[in-house]
Amino acid sequence: MKCIPHALTLLLCAASLTAQAAEHLIPAGSLIQCTVSEPRLSSKTTAIGDPVLCQVSPMERYGRSMMPYDSYLEGRFEDYKDPGHLVGKGWMELRFDRMVIQPDTVVPIDAKVVYVPGYPVDRDGRIHGKGHPVKDTVEWLIPVLWPIDLINLPRRGPRPVLKGETRLTLKVMDDIQVPATPEPERDPSGLMHRAPATYEPPPQPLVPPPPQPIYYRPAPPPPVYLAPPPPVVILRNGLMFRTVYPVYPPPLR
Repeated sequence: MKCIPHALTLLLCAASLTAQAAEHLIPAGSLIQCTVSEPRLSSKTTAIGDPVLCQVSPMERYGRSMMPYDSYLEGRFEDYKDPGHLVGKGWMELRFDRMVIQPDTVVPIDAKVVYVPGYPVDRDGRIHGKGHPVKDTVEWLIPVLWPIDLINLPRRGPRPVLKGETRLTLKVMDDIQVPATPEPERDPSGLMHRAPATYEPPPQPLVPPPPQPIYYRPAPPPPVYLAPPPPVVILRNGLMFRTVYPVYPPPLR
């Protein structure tokens, strides 16, 4: 009887260790990369609150893959500011709060953007646009282009635009537990290969065959027999004769 509490304690410890082994810990401050799926992401094509998807890139640590394969970061277009007409650059802010792991696992996450190729990012995660100082200086040095510069002067400056396949670098603000998933097979060169089942097209729904027409053949009409005419009685030389007509079957149809 004294061994039962110890056995239960060992069983609970083994269960907790198994659960911890089935998850990966990504500590706060880790950098993860993802690729934007939209073709053009800017304040001109996206409204505040619109969802944004970013496919997570593989990340390895100690020879093991930390990020599940084929997972996405889901966020929102948080805020933006359009560039001014004469001065002031525009910016936009993306905030990611969930990680979607195929097929239906959702992990809460708090991450902010820290690096975007070609655009400066401030400490609040805002992606700032950039002007054309060299181009504007050269154009203002050429007197022939002054009329064009005066026409373009009231226009707004360029907005920050994230084109398709732009890779973002995000910083994880809090520790997250990511469930461990089996990795796809790798060849000697390090390339990943999906399972053959992933290449198979999805099964098509079973469509019943169209109904076949049913033909009905009416039954042949019953045979009709002509009634024989009544017999005719003829008196000849005091004798009575009866005339009987033969009966023939009806003609075939």
